[in-house]
Amino acid sequence: MELSQLRMFRTVANVGSMARAADLLHCVPSNVTARIKSLEDELAVRLFHRDGRKLRISSAGETFLAYAEKILSLADEAVHAVSHDGPPRGRFVLGAIESSATGRLPRLLARYQAAYPNVTLQVCTGTWSQLLDDVRRHTIDAAVVAVDVTDPALISEPVYAEPLILIAPESMGPLRKAEDLRDKTIFMWPEGCPYRAALVGWLRKHGESIPITSIASYGTIVGCVSAGAGVSLVPKGVYERYAQGTGMKGYEFPDLSDVQNHLIWSAGTSRNPAREAFVSLMADEFSSHRSSSPAEEFESHF
Repeated sequence: MELSQLRMFRTVANVGSMARAADLLHCVPSNVTARIKSLEDELAVRLFHRDGRKLRISSAGETFLAYAEKILSLADEAVHAVSHDGPPRGRFVLGAIESSATGRLPRLLARYQAAYPNVTLQVCTGTWSQLLDDVRRHTIDAAVVAVDVTDPALISEPVYAEPLILIAPESMGPLRKAEDLRDKTIFMWPEGCPYRAALVGWLRKHGESIPITSIASYGTIVGCVSAGAGVSLVPKGVYERYAQGTGMKGYEFPDLSDVQNHLIWSAGTSRNPAREAFVSLMADEFSSHRSSSPAEEFESHF
């Protein structure tokens, strides 16, 4: 069993195709097929089931994939641990909730890639619970989420506090208090979202209990609001990203507290220069963001 085989196996598992994996790995499909077959023979199990032209990972393959991810992560970590000299290099896989990936990370990621061209940066999005599981399984190196964790297997670093903005169509008229939402349709991410929890808590504090329509996409939520269908509570970064030209208006309420976002990584990993460089750049980025005071584009209600 070789690391190159494990990388091939992981790639095939991710894309579900020998041919596509070969393209990504810059080799011929027959090489990938032969190496996967050799791995299956060594393990004496079927790692994939053939479903027409597609491959479907087997239950044994799912189990083996979790171990392969750990082995490859440890191999990368070993390289990082002995590479004290020179700039960061290698693969760095970052996970992020959609609000962070959409509203806060684009400029930071561009700065990171410009500063560290020898790092192969990969970014994926998901729910916070999914991303924490991915960190635990070592399928990603770190994740930006809007929750803190008390898991001793994980390290949590606060990175920025996200203000919350109530968005509504301009045609709806002013929203000055919680009871103004009583007859409105509210669009939010499904239960479990920290921003949804913040809205529910704020409404409850003001004696309101209003049904919420679940939509797992900020693009769709903003589209519904701009079309006049209802309102939503979104991170300020998302509002700033989408506000121009959408016919929306934003409202800030002082008793809607900011939601702290954290960078999470595994406590079981040792030195990782690529991750450490990202942490440092992130601290600089959001320190600069806090010190700047752009003109507000929303109404404040006190």
